[in-house]
Amino acid sequence: MGEKMMYDTIFARSFSRYDQKKLGYGAFLGCLLMALSFCTFFKPYLGPLPVQNVRLSMDFGLKMLRITDSASSLKLRANDASISMRITVNETSSAEIEMVVANEKSSSNETIIRNNTISFNMPLSVVNDTFSTNVTMRYDTISSNTPVPAYDDDRMSSSKTPGINYTSSSSNVAMRNDTISSNMSVPVVNDRSSSSETLEINNIKNSSQQVRDVVPEKMKPICNIEERTEFCEMNGDIMIDGKSSTVFMAASSQAATLVENSSWIIRPYARKGDEEAENRVTKWSVKSGVDGYAVPQCEQNHRVPAIIFSLGGYAGNNFHDYTDIVIPLYLTSRQFDGEVKFLITNKNPLWINKFQNVLQKLSRYELIDIDKEENVHCFTSLIIGLKRNPKELRIDPSKSPYSMKDFRQFLRSVYSLKKDTAIKMGDNGGKRRPQLLILSRKRTRAFTNTNDIARMATRLGYKVVVAETESNVARVAEIVNSCDVMMGVHGAGLTNMVFLPENAILIQVVPIGGFEWLARTDFEEPSKDMNLRYLEYKIKTEESTLIQQYPADHEVLTNPSSIEKQGWYAFKSVYLEKQNINLDVNRFRTILLKALELLHQ
Repeated sequence: MGEKMMYDTIFARSFSRYDQKKLGYGAFLGCLLMALSFCTFFKPYLGPLPVQNVRLSMDFGLKMLRITDSASSLKLRANDASISMRITVNETSSAEIEMVVANEKSSSNETIIRNNTISFNMPLSVVNDTFSTNVTMRYDTISSNTPVPAYDDDRMSSSKTPGINYTSSSSNVAMRNDTISSNMSVPVVNDRSSSSETLEINNIKNSSQQVRDVVPEKMKPICNIEERTEFCEMNGDIMIDGKSSTVFMAASSQAATLVENSSWIIRPYARKGDEEAENRVTKWSVKSGVDGYAVPQCEQNHRVPAIIFSLGGYAGNNFHDYTDIVIPLYLTSRQFDGEVKFLITNKNPLWINKFQNVLQKLSRYELIDIDKEENVHCFTSLIIGLKRNPKELRIDPSKSPYSMKDFRQFLRSVYSLKKDTAIKMGDNGGKRRPQLLILSRKRTRAFTNTNDIARMATRLGYKVVVAETESNVARVAEIVNSCDVMMGVHGAGLTNMVFLPENAILIQVVPIGGFEWLARTDFEEPSKDMNLRYLEYKIKTEESTLIQQYPADHEVLTNPSSIEKQGWYAFKSVYLEKQNINLDVNRFRTILLKALELLHQ
């Protein structure tokens, strides 16, 4: 107390009462200024917590979302926090985005590519329980159950590689019509100019909306295995090494990145499942996603697409020439309008000479015997193997831009065939006779009384032409096209019906031995797709020369099905290779009269 009184006395002596008051006001103002400065400096830290912004970037070359299974995924429920996501462009940043999806129904891993800028708004709520997903971002984690229908913009096609099939299946995550349980709303914005992408995640609470978009569809493998054929379609950096029968697709190409490291073995001949035919065809290896150091160096570059196909198998048999090679080659190559190169494996010079007109019409370039090429050939687009319909001599217009009508018109163009439509008897006043072509054979299933058949047909009013099919296709095509009716025993010669004019008539003579199914699938059904009219004549046992080789009670004559059960080679050795036809002219006469009746309609 004494010390305080001494201090006050000294303070009073040093300052007047007025000075003491001024000093007090100054101290108050100084404290006030300090308080204001303090508040101003620390104001940003005294407000409510800000929205968290996490910025990730994704390099253009690695623009993919990888979806994998995760049994430990955290699942959001209906009242969990929602999330808003936006992707923007940042040219200098680089990183990757990884999505981990817990799929209760499937254990498959799906890689999904997005080449364009994507923007998301994802409020989360539980919509259904089809899938349970855990979306994990680097530096941040989001758990959700998400329904995701996809929206496509026309520009989305720029992110799909030509020649690669895109499809959806029940095991795929985030397909267009599938749903993934979630409160995630994801509108997609595509921007071709973006070279990298940055992901911003904004955590927002207490909002819930339906999903509006999702990642793109899963890509199918580049190789297709169908009922009767297998083929691969590729676009990118493609190297073909004929010495090793291998096709490489470098990992630098977009397609190879999409399918990752994959390999296939393929026989490029369109008769899959026929072991005898396939044994005559070279196996080719197709390797995609191969590192640049593992592929051979390009020695010859090409600017047009290529097609690799085999001339092995049953090439040389007229029926198989068309159903296994010519029609499939037309289906596969016609889209290029001649701007395509044919790479031949199992080269067959006789076949090439036979169909040189067709080859030159489908391709403007010289054939390449790829088996003998020392150089590595490089293309940016390749199809190895040929597309075909599983049925013989058929094209399904619902699955192809072409039809058998288009193919037959193509042949008329190739061989300059003049006759488009068969004669209509009622329109010519009987001035012109219909022309009948009798296909003769020299070895098996030949007519033994061709002259008798020709004389009988002439009496009925036909102009008869007898001819055997030969390797000169142009000559055969001209003869067949000039006729209104063509008849012959079941065999490869009947395949020349492709040259008949519209509304012409095909007569198939069916030998004994259970040929009905072959007659139907090989010629009856295909003829209808060609807009031809079909008649069939089944011979009796007495009309087969087999009665001269076997006793009347032999199973070959009495029970052909027992021979068929022994296998194809047993059936072939008897009914295809030992049998000729001695046609009952009087009985067959009714078939030719029926043909005349049809020509009057």
